[in-house]
Amino acid sequence: MTSFGDRCLGDESLLPVMKELNRRKAIVYTHPTVADCCRNVLPDVHYSVVELSTDTTQAIANVVFSGTAARFPDIRFIFSHAGGTMPFIYQRFVGYPLLDKALGLNKRIQDKVPSGVLKTLQSFYYDTAQAAHPMAMKPLANLVSAKQILFGTDFPFRTAADHIKGLARCEFDAQDLARIYRSNALELMPQLGRA
Repeated sequence: MTSFGDRCLGDESLLPVMKELNRRKAIVYTHPTVADCCRNVLPDVHYSVVELSTDTTQAIANVVFSGTAARFPDIRFIFSHAGGTMPFIYQRFVGYPLLDKALGLNKRIQDKVPSGVLKTLQSFYYDTAQAAHPMAMKPLANLVSAKQILFGTDFPFRTAADHIKGLARCEFDAQDLARIYRSNALELMPQLGRA
């Protein structure tokens, strides 16, 4: 999950887990949940409409800005739903080290993201679940290579057929679609090709 109670994946309490995942060169697939802080924020709107994407975005921010991604570079993170809202607000992510310095927040963001925020975001993988449409895929494809995008459906809420139809409306060429549908996953997890 992207969070546990009110703790995201980069929380200090999870450092022993991250250390072991890094040692194993693990693939960490995340799926959003709703943090304790954010339940029933909008009583008339089901949390899946806004909060799940927000939780994914918070998890990405936490993994990047806590220094977890830099400290544990052998963990390969996959974030669901095209990274939540992160592709839409990536400029805020990239600008955060400058803001930290300008406002004197002293969070030492630059030290926690030594390879740079953009490069770190581009090292993650993102799936297409609930995001297989041009309004989500275009910002994601502008941020990362198609090699970083994996096919996902969020079944049973949406089907593979829904996502294939939706991705066909995006501006991916046939080679990129083949990568998204299968090749990227096989490169990330070659043992699946032997099954």
